[in-house]
Amino acid sequence: MKYALFLGCKIPSQLPSYEASTRAVLAHLGVTLVDLQFDCCGYPARNVSREAFVVSAARNLALAERAGLDLLTPCSCCFGSLRHAIRFLGEDAELRARVAQALAAEGLAWTGKAEVEHLLALLSREVGVDALVAAVHAPRSGLRVAAQYGCHTLRPGDVAQFDNPMAPTLFEKLIRATGATAVDWPRRLDCCGDPLHAANAPLSGSMTRAKIADALESGAEVLCTACPHCQLRVDAVQAESSGPAIRTMQYTQLLGLAMGLPPRSLGL
Repeated sequence: MKYALFLGCKIPSQLPSYEASTRAVLAHLGVTLVDLQFDCCGYPARNVSREAFVVSAARNLALAERAGLDLLTPCSCCFGSLRHAIRFLGEDAELRARVAQALAAEGLAWTGKAEVEHLLALLSREVGVDALVAAVHAPRSGLRVAAQYGCHTLRPGDVAQFDNPMAPTLFEKLIRATGATAVDWPRRLDCCGDPLHAANAPLSGSMTRAKIADALESGAEVLCTACPHCQLRVDAVQAESSGPAIRTMQYTQLLGLAMGLPPRSLGL
C-alpha cells in the first residue's frame, strides 16, 4: 500500500508527535508514505470564499492524482475539507470550470481519480483489525480509553462516508485491537468546542470541559484522539484549569505502544 501523506497545517506546526507516530506505525505495518508539496486543505477560507477553499483543496487532490496516488490524512478537519471539495466539484459545473482554469496555470488538473482516506479508516479497512491484533506484542490490557472521533470524520455522513454518523463503532474496534478497553461515554460524539473558540471562547471552553468531565465520570483514563484540533483544544483547556484532567493520546501512539515500538519514535 502506498499513499500520499497529507498532514495539513496543524500537525507539523503544533502536534509533531502525531506525524512521528503516524509514520512509525505505518512503516511497521508496511504502508509506504510519499511526501508531496501540499498546501493548506482550504478549510480556513471555507466561510470566506467557497471558490478559494475549493481551489486550495483541488490543488492538493490534483498533486496526488498526478503522482498516481490516493491521499491519506491523519487530520479529521483536512479529511472533511477535502471530501467536501470533491462533493462541490462534482455538483457544480461552473465552479469546476473556474477551478480547472486556476489549476491549469500550474499545469495541474483534477479529474476525480485520487481518493481521500482518513488514517483510522485505512487502519480498519485496508490494513485490517486482524492484522493490527497480530502486530500487537505489548497489549494495553486494563487501560480504559475514551474514543474522541471529531466531527469532520463523521458528519455529514454522505460526504465523509467514514462510519455511521449516529452510532459509529470503527474507533472503538481499533482501540480494542490494542488490548485496551473502549469506554462507552455519553458525550463521545459531541463537538470538542474548537470551531467556536475564536468566536465564543467561554462557550467553547464549557463544551470542552463537559467532554472531559464526562470521559472521567465514565471511567476513562485516556482520551484517545485522531484529530489535531480536538487534541490541541482539550490540552489547552486542561492547561488553563486546576480541575481534574485526563491524559490525551493520539491513536497512533496507543497502537505504537501496543506494538512495542519505542516511545521516542511515537513522540512520547
